[in-house]
Amino acid sequence: MKKAVLLLSFLAVVSCKKNPEKFVNDKADSAKASQTEKVQETSVAIDKETALKAANEAVLQALHDKNYKRFSEFIHPEKGVRFSMYAFVSPEGDKLFSKSDFIKYQPTKTIFTWGLLDGSGDPYQSTITDYLIKWAYSKDFATGQVSINEFQGMGNSLNNLKEIYPKADFTENFVKGSESNPEMDWKCLRLVFEPFQGKYYLVGVVNDQWTI
Repeated sequence: MKKAVLLLSFLAVVSCKKNPEKFVNDKADSAKASQTEKVQETSVAIDKETALKAANEAVLQALHDKNYKRFSEFIHPEKGVRFSMYAFVSPEGDKLFSKSDFIKYQPTKTIFTWGLLDGSGDPYQSTITDYLIKWAYSKDFATGQVSINEFQGMGNSLNNLKEIYPKADFTENFVKGSESNPEMDWKCLRLVFEPFQGKYYLVGVVNDQWTI
């Protein structure tokens, strides 16, 4: 047994002496491969961030311009888009539109119930257009501070976005409050995106603000 071990050791040494560069190159190739993987991961992360920022900017511009035909192009083809009045996303209570229904009803005066108002508990009812103008884009969020997958607005209502959309990415467009009101009149608009056939589509439009 000892002879066998010694023989294997001897062969390994001889092999190393015959081709020492092979072992060095193996280590170098392994290091290069690891470095390449890190570069690729960084590149993917940068590309993803760029794509999300571009999608966020395009959606905000459509809302700012009241170009709802353009906005509808970002609605997820299969999942549609859910509108949440506050940070707490309610799959049962929030209004969900397929792309076709949004296109059908947006130009009309059809009244929808979007949720319950904080404080009074009264239902908030309006047309799609009024909701987008008076609630979803009640501030010029295009001028706000943008973050990706990070919350800036921290209110006193439960924020369950990540639980409801565990596989999605989101942008947050945060508008600071006024100094005269201890900055408690801040508002933010979160746009929730999921990829589909190589493009990011909206699955959620979530507003948040300080609640009573």
